[in-house]
Amino acid sequence: MNSEEEFYDAETGLESDDDSCEVNFEDAQVYDSKHSSNASTPQENGVWERRKTLPAPMISRCDYSVWGILKKCIGMELSKITMPIVFNEPLSFLQRMSEYMEHTHLIHKACTLSDSIDRMQVVAAFAVSSVASQWDRTGKPFNPLLGETYELTREDEGYRLISEQVSHHPPISAFHAQSLKQEFEFHGSIYPKLKFWGKSVEAEPKGTMTLELLKHKEAFTWTNPLCCVHNIIMGKLWIEQYGTVEIVNHNTGDSKKKRRVLYGKWTECMYSVAPKVYEANKKKKTEKGDAKKNKPEQSAGEQETEDMPGGQETVSVITGSALLWRITPRPAHSEEMYNFTSFTMTLNELEPGMERLLAPTDCRLRPDIRAMENGDLDTASVEKDRLEEKQRAARKECSKDEEEWSTRWFRLGTNPHTGAQDWLYTGGYFDRNYTDCPNIY
Repeated sequence: MNSEEEFYDAETGLESDDDSCEVNFEDAQVYDSKHSSNASTPQENGVWERRKTLPAPMISRCDYSVWGILKKCIGMELSKITMPIVFNEPLSFLQRMSEYMEHTHLIHKACTLSDSIDRMQVVAAFAVSSVASQWDRTGKPFNPLLGETYELTREDEGYRLISEQVSHHPPISAFHAQSLKQEFEFHGSIYPKLKFWGKSVEAEPKGTMTLELLKHKEAFTWTNPLCCVHNIIMGKLWIEQYGTVEIVNHNTGDSKKKRRVLYGKWTECMYSVAPKVYEANKKKKTEKGDAKKNKPEQSAGEQETEDMPGGQETVSVITGSALLWRITPRPAHSEEMYNFTSFTMTLNELEPGMERLLAPTDCRLRPDIRAMENGDLDTASVEKDRLEEKQRAARKECSKDEEEWSTRWFRLGTNPHTGAQDWLYTGGYFDRNYTDCPNIY
């Protein structure tokens, strides 16, 4: 399951014939049985509800030019370039990384399946779903401070997650999520390497994702696709995901032999069908003259045009397909809220009583992010500068005393499944002993 065609090049179109039609869930076996992941559904008996919106709408960027900042940076690595805060969104990258968990129900589904190929399909759907929230998200998350953490506990979804900024140069963020019922563990680290190519910014999320299904004693690994933001100079910004994603089951070795074909759109849904059925449908379309010509793969730097794909198409469902995953519709006001999903809208919320339980390094407590979320750009900018200067001073002091920074919740070790270097969770965060956490805010 390592083909770009299978993962990202959807069979799309509005045409309908005997073997394909517009999305109709009655035509497909449904693996994704979750009808809604809107965590803001009203609850009874006085139970607290997660918020459905942000405290203030998105701050306008109309008076600012990205090109004015980036025109001298073509071909450069962007992690050390300071961007005006108005181009941020009110989340830390640690919170953005936790959006992998929006479709955790797919992991729970994989845990219930008895066949390893069925589990592989659903894990593939989870891997694709983890980037779906990035569609139309052109705001930049705040760079985490060294030692910054983010905790996410979702009893309703049956998991908890802890992440930590484990390195500043290069910027590396590590995370570890675990099932509350010991069904799975999901962990990894990301070094978001950015490059500016003139008309676009390309992000390479370097790092390996590892998903362990404990009951089945299986471990899956994959790397995330490349992400590109187009039309930096002029026109409407839009996001593209591309590249090969190879998912390996380290217990069965499943990865090379074609057992099922996966097709769909990373912004919409994903289906599975038998290879013979897929090829027969493809041949039939070719005979009717409806097949699309394949274009050679191009990197973000080689593209001559950066036209946004049409948004009116739907995925054509091949008869006999199984629906693996379908995206949850965004709230009606999402565009005014940084194009956040309902899940994302809750990530920086301080639940009642939460502040006394959180580690003092949790990014919900960052004053710059909180100010931006509240619509106060001036305070956000001042606080961001203060925090960065405080971090530089602390780093200088450590250098003077010849001290090395010590991570609190993760250590650099060896991934037992890939044999590669990886940041591994050392445990203990949820014991709530934070006495030796650094003062970073």
